Amino acid sequence: MVLRGALCLSADSHEFLISMVTKQRSPLKEGYVLEGYRISEVLGGGGFSLVYLANEESDGQQVVIKEYCPKGLVTRGTGGVVEPMSDKARGAFVQGMKQFFNEASALANLKHPNIVNVSNIFRANGTVYMVMSYELGRDLRWFIKQCNGQLDQPFMLKVFPAIAAGLSALHDASFLHLDVKPANILLRASGSPLLLDFGAAQTASSGERFSSFQTLTHGFAPPEQYNEGEMGPWSDIYALGATMYACVTGKSPPPALKRQSQDAIEALTSVYADQYSFPMLRAIEWSLRLNHRERPTSVRVFTELAFSEISEELELDPS
Repeated sequence: MVLRGALCLSADSHEFLISMVTKQRSPLKEGYVLEGYRISEVLGGGGFSLVYLANEESDGQQVVIKEYCPKGLVTRGTGGVVEPMSDKARGAFVQGMKQFFNEASALANLKHPNIVNVSNIFRANGTVYMVMSYELGRDLRWFIKQCNGQLDQPFMLKVFPAIAAGLSALHDASFLHLDVKPANILLRASGSPLLLDFGAAQTASSGERFSSFQTLTHGFAPPEQYNEGEMGPWSDIYALGATMYACVTGKSPPPALKRQSQDAIEALTSVYADQYSFPMLRAIEWSLRLNHRERPTSVRVFTELAFSEISEELELDPS
């Protein structure tokens, strides 16, 4: 199956630590030709995927390719084939690959200026690949590091209403992102923000529990993502609030499970009230409630509270 669209990745994502790529799942080598794409370098890697910069052989256009290649489950065989390490690993590998393919296919139909789009999905080497268009920019981590947090109000208003609009569109399509964080928000050369990396995305089916074959990021993942609690839009809202918290303070909130025993989160409305609007700070605090029933129930509700002073500029249905 081939699906057309556009997917983008930050040029600053060249931080793949080779030491973290185990011998068992070594990446494809430079020059390897994969379904008409020639691999030029490894861009990154995570718990279940490897990411490459490549060129289309037909026209030389640069693209980014994500390969489903879960760490600890697979080995790289002859000719680049990805193989489960054991019969025991095969079941988890196949289950994860099916989820990766089905959900990437559905996400490819989403078209939003602030959501990254899958451009091509194909099977090869015993696994699944997603193709993305390459776009220059810096992820939000870079800005947080440069400014030690304290990204000012105009910056916040340029980035987060747009990201919230993209996240709302994702929820309207019955998907949860489940990995919203500074590393997954790209500020393109134009300044327009883009929500990246849907590798952890899941359908928001009624009663669905968090899959054990997923990743989470400490500080940005809500408690229900650790303990198979009830997940929904409120789970992404927690991560969105945690990302905004990092922009203000220069650090992520403490991990959710640690907060449950000793909550050391800063009271933003007390500490930063002279630098940011009170409604925005209050919305961030609300989004970071450990009990999901105390958080905003939708991104639209969160947006209305946080950005009410510019709500007329947002393309969101307030209903």
